[in-house]
Amino acid sequence: MRSSLICAALASITVAKYVPRLDIHQDPESTEAIIASLSASNHHGAPISPGSAGSSPGWYFGDDPGSVDLPWLKDIDLCASLAQSPDSIKCPSIPKKPSRTYPKRSAAPASTPPTTPATPSYYTIFSGLTGAIQGSGYLTYGLVDTVSNCEAMCNRVSSCIFINTYHDVNGKNGSPLLTCSLYSTLHTAAEATNKGGQTQSDGSVDYITNSDGYGLST
Repeated sequence: MRSSLICAALASITVAKYVPRLDIHQDPESTEAIIASLSASNHHGAPISPGSAGSSPGWYFGDDPGSVDLPWLKDIDLCASLAQSPDSIKCPSIPKKPSRTYPKRSAAPASTPPTTPATPSYYTIFSGLTGAIQGSGYLTYGLVDTVSNCEAMCNRVSSCIFINTYHDVNGKNGSPLLTCSLYSTLHTAAEATNKGGQTQSDGSVDYITNSDGYGLST
């Protein structure tokens, strides 16, 4: 009898210590907090511009969400919630892989495929610099896998007409991803004055490489 009571007590202690990991899909309050943090009034999760003390990226748009601890803008549930919030950032659409089609055997004329809006294009203003933009019109910044990911983000942020992508070496907690900064004004190489130089928690100092600037074609 005594041994059975001890076993029951140990089992209850084990259960009491187990705390399930919070999931934004199961925790409405957490989801609401993320959506609120991604509002335009909060610079979509990055209220402090890059290069300033205390700044950090607000979101991630790429294919490896496990590499960063940021809201993932390819998460179907999160994107659906953001779409319902007028002031929040919107997720870019993800192109669907083309399905294999087979020719029809009927002699009926082929229907005209519906026209789709042209994708906005960007032109290069500068490339390969060792400094990032510090200037007016800052909107938000996050992390991406590619320059085209950053362009897709600019297309979804109101007033965005300029992007600055670069590698913040030793910054971003060591992440090799591209930093993607969005602006409502165009900038030139002369304004790429953010050279890094901030001491990180591990004692290393960050620096900027491969800084490219692109303007939205009109």
